[in-house]
Amino acid sequence: MMRLRMAMTAFLASGLAAAAPALAQTGGWSKGAPMIDARAEIGMAEAAGKIFVVGGYNSPPELLIYDLKTEQWRRGAALPRAVHHPAAVGLNGKLYVIGGYVDGWGPSDDLLEYDPASGRWQKLAPMPTARGALAAAAIDGRIHAVGGVGPRRGDRKNTPAHEVYDPAPRQWTSRAPIPTPRDHLAVAAVGGRLYAIAGRVDGSYARNLAANEMYDPATDRWEKKAPIPTARSGIAAAVLDGRIVVVGGEATSGTFQEVEAYDPAADRWTALPALPTPRHGLGAVAIGGRLHVIGGGPTPGGSSSTAHEIYRR
Repeated sequence: MMRLRMAMTAFLASGLAAAAPALAQTGGWSKGAPMIDARAEIGMAEAAGKIFVVGGYNSPPELLIYDLKTEQWRRGAALPRAVHHPAAVGLNGKLYVIGGYVDGWGPSDDLLEYDPASGRWQKLAPMPTARGALAAAAIDGRIHAVGGVGPRRGDRKNTPAHEVYDPAPRQWTSRAPIPTPRDHLAVAAVGGRLYAIAGRVDGSYARNLAANEMYDPATDRWEKKAPIPTARSGIAAAVLDGRIVVVGGEATSGTFQEVEAYDPAADRWTALPALPTPRHGLGAVAIGGRLHVIGGGPTPGGSSSTAHEIYRR
């Protein structure tokens, strides 16, 4: 009997030791309610406690709205016209949709405001530089729109434009251009600074970048930071626990499952558990300690999905 107890104790100890690496891993993924429509090349943002999915390649103009309380989707008011590859930002309880492609592949200068309370759209002052596949984020109540393709229809050339919209006077101003012009990038704001991450050159996912550049509004200057470990484009990013989490993307080799988190304080990247469904042209929103990753295409090019996966820290 004594020998049996000793053997059982040794077995349990070895089992716990083998499990230790798995237990040390932080966070995990689960499935959320799938979207009503399959979409990719979307804009996505949180406003007034809901997640809004805007536009998409070959998608209808209606908003898709996810209620975080009921965990259910519904359709919202249609945009004035269909759009794909826009940027979207939630600010002061309202949703802002910036640029994108309209009428096929025409770069847009539209700035649209959606009020969740009234369910109505309003067209605001147009962006100075029309562009698609740009990225945007808010700092101190102002929206920074960075990079993209445009403004000439069909040439797919990058613009270094960095333009800022202030909702109070409803005006745009130009700021220091991004040092590495690119499209299909992601931007995120942490600590009053803007970080522009990855992307591609002139619309080609055979020319992906690992660039990570930080903009300081106080000095109107950009600074190079540690590059993302996995060069990619068609990505999404959101801020979770003070770190910028980058998901998805595409290249000629396929779509990416890598999830990488950037710590601005340490200027360092770390790997997180892989995205269950690799895809590009997706959206990401962090709220309540969870990262919602929605939509996107599972194969490079014009694919789409209803995927909704949630990362918990």
